[in-house]
Amino acid sequence: MAQYDVVVLGSGPGGYPAAIRASQLGMKVAIIEKENLGGICLNWGCIPTKALLKSAQVFQYIQHAADYGITVGKSSADFDAIIKRSRGVANGMSKGIEFLMKKNKIDVIKGYGKVKPGKKVEVTGDDGKATMVEGKHIIIATGARARELPNVPIDGEKVIEYRKAMSLEKQPESMLVIGSGAIGVEFAYVYASMGTKVTIVEYMPRIVPVEDADVSKELEKQYKKMGIEIITNAAVQSVDTKGKICKSTIKGNKDGKEQVIETDVVLSAAGIASNIENIGLEDVGIATDKGKILVNDFYETNMPGYYAIGDVVPGQALAHVATAEAIICTEKIAGHHPQPLNYGNIPGCTYCTPEIASVGLTEEQAKEKGYEIKVGKFPFSASGKASAAGAKEGFVKVIFDAKYGEWLGCHMIGTNVTEMIAEAVVARKLETTGMEIVKSVHPHPTMSEAIMEAAAAAYDEVIHL
Repeated sequence: MAQYDVVVLGSGPGGYPAAIRASQLGMKVAIIEKENLGGICLNWGCIPTKALLKSAQVFQYIQHAADYGITVGKSSADFDAIIKRSRGVANGMSKGIEFLMKKNKIDVIKGYGKVKPGKKVEVTGDDGKATMVEGKHIIIATGARARELPNVPIDGEKVIEYRKAMSLEKQPESMLVIGSGAIGVEFAYVYASMGTKVTIVEYMPRIVPVEDADVSKELEKQYKKMGIEIITNAAVQSVDTKGKICKSTIKGNKDGKEQVIETDVVLSAAGIASNIENIGLEDVGIATDKGKILVNDFYETNMPGYYAIGDVVPGQALAHVATAEAIICTEKIAGHHPQPLNYGNIPGCTYCTPEIASVGLTEEQAKEKGYEIKVGKFPFSASGKASAAGAKEGFVKVIFDAKYGEWLGCHMIGTNVTEMIAEAVVARKLETTGMEIVKSVHPHPTMSEAIMEAAAAAYDEVIHL
């Protein structure tokens, strides 16, 4: 039986960083993966979706070239080529993880892993043969999958999830998207920008419901300008897939009125479900609750020697969260003294167009917590760089505690804002106050100076608005 210091089950953005950090800290490491290295993020999530989004954005640039004084001939989107490029980007990233495994002398074991008592993992290969691996520490990082609604079963043909949405053989003429979280609105933009008639159905009163209300309002405005139909406060009751066309019955949450929407395909983007079934948790006695593995601040389960990170534990289901948890977990195993992760300072990014980025409390949440607040908002329509770039949509919104100047929240919607949010994350980590942001000189002309301008607006010192 092969023996290791650390055995990692799953190679996504939680699993592979855990393996690498453990190796850096002098431990003998194995990682077990049933598909491709990199997990959902690199192969079917974060990376290939960004490739699709970039193709869609480039196509939109070409469609609006005249706005920049450039004349181009007739253009069209080659759906097959766009899908092929996305898969190529994903494959390249997965090969990069293979290189990192070799570089860090990590053994990669291909197969389906199940944790067993005695700090062991049973690995079943494609040939059906099972082998046992033993580790002093077992880290579970099996990730998540698309959540299937009980009344809308996913058949992979007419009712699809995100994996199929990025590998369709043919571009649909029409699509209904169930759910307006990051997955839903990103795919809505990709397909709508290439000419698919898209309808979004959201159960909550507004789209991107976890974001600040002003951000939701702005995205809805921009999407409607694109021709995307948005139905909020409604639920998909059923989808009739018997004919050539999907017939989705939509029911209003308040008025109870029903309508039927006909589309070529339905994308179910109603969240995710953790992959904790059939991986041996019950055999070991690892505690779970509400579909998540229970862990302490350093990701130890109730069973000594077994740990869990990423989408299988409570907390934001984000790649960068999984990576942070992986590093904290392995450093604790190595005897270091890492700080627990502050889940209140995790940035969230949605890569539709316009992009969305946020961290901390929304205005509504800050008020609910009893803060007296100062709110500043700076529109990109007042930004010289945004105007020059032809990207005047959106704004930066900041929220400060009126008494002490604590930066409670930052919410952005606009071009490239996912590249700007880190300033707010670092500043909040360092307990920077609102006036310190106002008095920090930001370069001009940039999109990022809108953060300083928004902070200045909160303190009635804004210059350019």
